[in-house]
Amino acid sequence: MRELSIFIDESGDFGEYQPIAPYYIVTMVFHDQSNDINECLISLEHELTYLGYPQHCLHAGPIIRMESEFKYEDIVVRRKILMKMMGFVRKTKIKFKSFYIEKRNVEDITDATGKLSKQIGEWVKNNYEMLLSYDIVKIYYDNGQVELSRILASVFNILLPSVVTKKVLPSDYRLFQATDFICTMKLSELKLEKHTLSIQEQRFFGGEDGLYKNYLKDLKKYEFE
Repeated sequence: MRELSIFIDESGDFGEYQPIAPYYIVTMVFHDQSNDINECLISLEHELTYLGYPQHCLHAGPIIRMESEFKYEDIVVRRKILMKMMGFVRKTKIKFKSFYIEKRNVEDITDATGKLSKQIGEWVKNNYEMLLSYDIVKIYYDNGQVELSRILASVFNILLPSVVTKKVLPSDYRLFQATDFICTMKLSELKLEKHTLSIQEQRFFGGEDGLYKNYLKDLKKYEFE
């Protein structure tokens, strides 16, 4: 039995456009279960323990913006933590795909869900043979947005024959946390394109060049067309 796991996370919401949150982004991370990543998981746990965060559920946004439990953490440690997640992505060689809408270009929730559903549906159709080669496709999502849950159900369950959906907690899966990381990097990439990175983000990444060289350039290698 060939099994494909798809971990799904988002940035933003389906609410009205606001300058501080102009995008709604959906990121999917794909893991072929025949690809054993246990050694990568063990290595990541050792590295996080060394940095003082054993068994910690990583959320990229708070690490970058110095929020929540990272409010008083040194920037050097925060950078190291995020680079460990970047290293985890490199070692596992997982693939990903991000979809997004710019909310000022949509009229309402119906328009937003329609445009996002079209993007995801077209990608599934373009990669149909690859997806169909798996006996089962298992979707992991935390049901954060009702609208996205409906989109996923309508697209995947209609187009693919064997789909299982599993509600997850972010703390349960490192691959879900990797999805959160990649989704945050996609948001950072969109901000980079429009030169709207905050002062805090600029400082963390070491400017726009640091963001591109240390994260975005490498991530491109693992992105589906």
